[in-house]
Amino acid sequence: MKKPVIAIDGYSSTGKSSISKIIADKLGLIHMDTGALYRGVTWFALQHCLNDNGQIDLNTLFSSLDQIQLEFKNNDGTLILYLNNKDISKEIRSNEVSDNVSLVAKQKEVRDFLLQSQRSLAEKGGVIMDGRDIGTVVLPNADYKFFLTASIDERTNRRFLELKGLGIEADKEQVKQNLIERDKIDSEREIAPLKQADDAIIIDNSELTKEETIELILSYIEKI
Repeated sequence: MKKPVIAIDGYSSTGKSSISKIIADKLGLIHMDTGALYRGVTWFALQHCLNDNGQIDLNTLFSSLDQIQLEFKNNDGTLILYLNNKDISKEIRSNEVSDNVSLVAKQKEVRDFLLQSQRSLAEKGGVIMDGRDIGTVVLPNADYKFFLTASIDERTNRRFLELKGLGIEADKEQVKQNLIERDKIDSEREIAPLKQADDAIIIDNSELTKEETIELILSYIEKI
């Protein structure tokens, strides 16, 4: 029996990636963190595609996409993102990447570049994918679709603690403003905006622990 394809969309710092990974482990699925892919492209752009003002030159990035090889490798059960064979799993969580990823992610050229690889992975089933447009654009025929949301203050606390855990200095108010700006850019962009699919199950986990959110999602998924 073919294993299901599951799409989990939602706002930043709602736990999409960590929740998806645990569900993947429980159900024997492959987990793909699509947000990490966009962060990987952003990290590449920050290293190789800056203009004289220190800002990302999008045309330079577009012409350099063929130089980007992103892949997930299994490291003791954890999928680690590699860019051109270099582990960039910590670098992509930096404030600099967070400040620029929405700009990069809304570009049609970048989305087209990553879209086919995401769909190819899902064709055989047995995949859980999280992002912002998985249920609406990347995998519109997914067997299960969920949309995660939480209050801005709760998401700020989660993101702040995540950065501290990675040893990255952060100001809580700056983190909050970054999330608000990210929400605005992601929701209003012309290409594949952050949007709840019409047939997605919405889950507000402002008051839920990660474990409670996972159990709620699993309760909707049929036994495999």
